[in-house]
Amino acid sequence: MQTYLVGGAIRDALLGRPGGDRDWLVVGSTPEEMAGLRYIPVGRDFPVFLHPKTHEEYALARTERKSAPGYRGFVVHASPDVTLEQDLARRDLTINAIALAAGQADVAHLADLRIEALVDPFNGQRDLHDKVLRHVTDAFREDPVRIIRVARFAARFSDFTIAPETMALMCEMVSAGEVDALVPERVWQELARGLMESTPSRMFEVLRECGALAVLLPEVDRLWGVPQPVAHHPEVDTGVHLMMVLDMSARLEAPLAVRFACLTHDLGKGTTAVDVLPRHIGHEQRSAKLLRAVCDRWRVPVELRELADVVAREHGNIHRSGELNAASVVRLLERCDAFRKPGRFDQVLLACECDARGRLGLEERPYSPRDRLNHALAVALGVATDVVAREAQAAGATGPKIGEAIARARIAAVGEALASVE
Repeated sequence: MQTYLVGGAIRDALLGRPGGDRDWLVVGSTPEEMAGLRYIPVGRDFPVFLHPKTHEEYALARTERKSAPGYRGFVVHASPDVTLEQDLARRDLTINAIALAAGQADVAHLADLRIEALVDPFNGQRDLHDKVLRHVTDAFREDPVRIIRVARFAARFSDFTIAPETMALMCEMVSAGEVDALVPERVWQELARGLMESTPSRMFEVLRECGALAVLLPEVDRLWGVPQPVAHHPEVDTGVHLMMVLDMSARLEAPLAVRFACLTHDLGKGTTAVDVLPRHIGHEQRSAKLLRAVCDRWRVPVELRELADVVAREHGNIHRSGELNAASVVRLLERCDAFRKPGRFDQVLLACECDARGRLGLEERPYSPRDRLNHALAVALGVATDVVAREAQAAGATGPKIGEAIARARIAAVGEALASVE
């Protein structure tokens, strides 16, 4: 029984980046031996165990053989005779197919990593040096999730290129229909992780180049070639603008919910008729409808789809909120459910800021609607609604009339506050 540290921990140590979870590979063992050593079995599709003390993952060396289309169409062979090199050969990229014997891996944070101790049969260190994302072997084609993973790594390592032969293989897999068979959970997991990378635009650019974006997110793919409104720099089309918005969301360190809202807020522009292109009239409601289809397809969590729906429907009104009077501002806050969910509303405003600043020449411009609407919300929330309700009841109001009285009080307070700062 031999144990090796494999994958991302070694890659990140060689790049001088902070390491995350450590994954271990066990060669020459069996599930029975692992259980006897009190490792905890957790793998459903192949033998993976948790260390009894550290709870780090330990997987038995294995090979995989394609048996059907999609992510789950595999026959897994895990036995003591599977070698380290055979296991590394089934991995996705050469930079993730480097191993280090356990006796050499106990140094703190791998800071004292000795290059000569590495097991690197597929020249991953060379590709790290050359900044290339390259598949290990033709076994890459057996798992279509790897197409999205390569795109995600391109978003993380934005100065890396994709080897031509790897891109060609990805294109072949898409043409063969492999992406069509992916399960929603895995697709969403990879997309979500890619959205949180430092340059999320690269993930979508890579997916578009190999043809996978048209399969996974045709609503997004259709945005390229659609001109932006004249007032928003017509030399940039909507797909390019979207990529700038996503990268702005990363620059502003937005959470996943905001980044997903940035991805989907303009989907309706991809279906805009030619005769209304100059203003993309009505695209907000079309965006909200297409958003629902995306969320159903990839089983996006409810809290993310709710935030994205508000942004899709209201981002145009939020951008123009400086032109609204107090009554219109309060109605906008009500439509955004800001009184019940002020924290979520701030995320809505952050997504709108990313949209506004994700344009050529506007990257550094302050987004005034965010401060104005947050101020209006704070003032409206400061209205003593219980007092207003009691006074309305005393005057004979019931039901909706009480709500109208509260709205009037909020409008009056917001109007006074906005007048004092303008």
